[in-house]
Amino acid sequence: MPDGSVSEPGRRYLIIGPAWIGDMVMAQSLFITLKERYPGCEIDVVSPEWSLPVLDRMPQVRRGIALPVAHRAFGLPTRYRTGRSLKNHGFTHAIVLPRSWKSALVPFLAGVPVRTGYRGEMRYGLLNDIRHLDRMVLTRTVQRYVALAYERTEHPVLPPETPYPALQHDKPNADRLITQLGLTLDKPVVGFMPGAEYGPAKQWPIDHFARLASMLVEQGYQVWVFGSSREKQLGELIVRKLERDAYNLCGKTGIIDAVDLVACAEQVVTNDSGLMHVAAATDVRVNVIYGSSTPDYTPPLTENATIFYRALDCSPCFDRQCRYKHYNCLKQIEPDEVNKKIMAAHDFC
Repeated sequence: MPDGSVSEPGRRYLIIGPAWIGDMVMAQSLFITLKERYPGCEIDVVSPEWSLPVLDRMPQVRRGIALPVAHRAFGLPTRYRTGRSLKNHGFTHAIVLPRSWKSALVPFLAGVPVRTGYRGEMRYGLLNDIRHLDRMVLTRTVQRYVALAYERTEHPVLPPETPYPALQHDKPNADRLITQLGLTLDKPVVGFMPGAEYGPAKQWPIDHFARLASMLVEQGYQVWVFGSSREKQLGELIVRKLERDAYNLCGKTGIIDAVDLVACAEQVVTNDSGLMHVAAATDVRVNVIYGSSTPDYTPPLTENATIFYRALDCSPCFDRQCRYKHYNCLKQIEPDEVNKKIMAAHDFC
């Protein structure tokens, strides 16, 4: 039995997962910790429907349960039906990761005896194990998730150990996608992830991505650009001047397909985004560009990373758009600097 584990059969967890893909990947650190502490426990996760395939790649999760409610929507009838449908499933514990009032409804309606989460939006009654969030101790999002695996009496004086997420990947699916999309593995791959749902203050300038792509292709690499259909135009701006070895895959793959293709890459270059956390969880080497955010708060959860962060006087601001209109925190990270780090890491990949 792992150190610190508890022989307590019968624990069944209902986890209310976060809405963002990066946060859902980070939540795997909580799931791993629960399995280490209570080896016989079962974990079901309520999540947006689009994240169910990601949960399927987490061996700690028994089942993903779709909550078909749009992001930011209240969706009371749907939450009511979902909660009541889970009432007789024998859950003993619930952990609510979002801090909104509405997110605590499902485990309350399901009648889960122990309902844990941080204080927020007057959730007294909906939660009966309310924790104080000590931001001075739990400085990172992943630490805040993992701390909820511990009992109230075990409140950490120091941040808890946070195991790294590790998404399983499917090589046969990767092989199928490579054939379907007309790709090859005859040259090493660097994946690009130019999007960031949060806003432009997290997005490295697209011409910087394009210049880096040109450098890499000249040095014998190929570039695969990943993203949703919303990033398709960004991908085109990166690859349009390159006559070979550059592929815009934005909108051509689902999130789980991206997991399998990213696992084929030697390295990726990415903004601080959900796909950054996906890439880190495949153990590919990640080169992460930080602008308005900071690696102190949402670092890539891997030892295999290079961080680019200027830490200007105005950083981190956490703004969606630069309040000063200059975006220097991003522009001052030059493509040549990133290229040199990629080349240096190549010798160790």
